[in-house]
Amino acid sequence: MLNPVARLLRAALTLCFATVAAAQPHVTPSVVPFTVGEVLVYHASYAGLPAGKARMWISSIDTVRGRPAYHATFTIDGKVPVLPLYIHDRFDSWFDVATLSAVRYAQKISEIKYRRTTTYEIYPESSTYTKNGGPMLQSVASPLDEFSFIYAVRAAGIVVGETRTDSRYFMPDGNPVVLSWVGQDSVTVGAGTFSTAVVHPSFNTHGLFAQNTDARVWFTDDAHRYPAKVRTKFAKFSVTLSLDSITAGRPPIEE
Repeated sequence: MLNPVARLLRAALTLCFATVAAAQPHVTPSVVPFTVGEVLVYHASYAGLPAGKARMWISSIDTVRGRPAYHATFTIDGKVPVLPLYIHDRFDSWFDVATLSAVRYAQKISEIKYRRTTTYEIYPESSTYTKNGGPMLQSVASPLDEFSFIYAVRAAGIVVGETRTDSRYFMPDGNPVVLSWVGQDSVTVGAGTFSTAVVHPSFNTHGLFAQNTDARVWFTDDAHRYPAKVRTKFAKFSVTLSLDSITAGRPPIEE
């Protein structure tokens, strides 16, 4: 059973990616508001108590089954002082530089006594995926995993007043994902004060962004669309991620 802080970090992943490999000279990367080298650092709080640090970054463009793919990583390390909640989780996502479709997704979970390592190989060309080398399972067109959703939202942008219904989550039972525009807000976090677009995510899954929760994500209202804050509310408490620092990525190499 995942603890609430870990579930937020899992769900936060369910929302929001330079050089192309020489073996793929004709692949044109999508125009996106992020690049290799970008690092976002967050602090987490649970019911108002400090709960650790999270880090999100794009380390490289790798080659996965012959196609260039961004390699993005999310880690969380922390604990709640008054509760037996310990988290050391890592999520790695590889998504195609041209289509942003997920091609590989890996999870390494370590929470109290719970341990799990899972790797999904995702095949956009056939709308299938495998789990830990198992049989082929049905996926969806242009799939996204739990982490690459954040980058997909950043790439697509937020439209004022929009409600967006998306069926790109690579496990079909998790669809649809609904992102609803809530409003504009000014937020102050460790990284600074930002004008933001606030959205409400709703997923057809269990967790902190399930359909019966009150979740919010604040994306900066600029060209980068950083997720400056993520918060969800339960009946008696809330869990929040706040952006502490930003390291900009390297500019693309001109050919």
